[in-house]
Amino acid sequence: MQDGKHVILCIDDDPDILSFLKIVLEAENFVMFEAASAEEGLKVYKDANPDLIIVDLMMEEVDAGTSFVKEMKVLGNEVPIYMLSSTGDNLNRMVDYNELGLAGIFQKPIAKDKLLSVIKTKLG
Repeated sequence: MQDGKHVILCIDDDPDILSFLKIVLEAENFVMFEAASAEEGLKVYKDANPDLIIVDLMMEEVDAGTSFVKEMKVLGNEVPIYMLSSTGDNLNRMVDYNELGLAGIFQKPIAKDKLLSVIKTKLG
């Protein structure tokens, strides 16, 4: 938390997605940190101390999102991580998100109401 607000780290190489998330999350009184790559996301994670992470599956590399999640496990991360995916049901064939320890998956385009409902439920 930062100033009594939950902190959410959003990692995506699409500036439009990051802008959308920032508008939606900050309007609901969350603090958002952002990164445009998995590598940058790891650096921001250490400074941001987030309560929740949203990471895109495919960024600079096809599996950048899964690599990020695996690295977070190595670092002992315990905050919920949600994957962003535009691959739909194919994601289940590409990634075992239960094994990765993901809290869930958001399908692109992201439905604002679903996003907020899931985040508020998870963070309480």
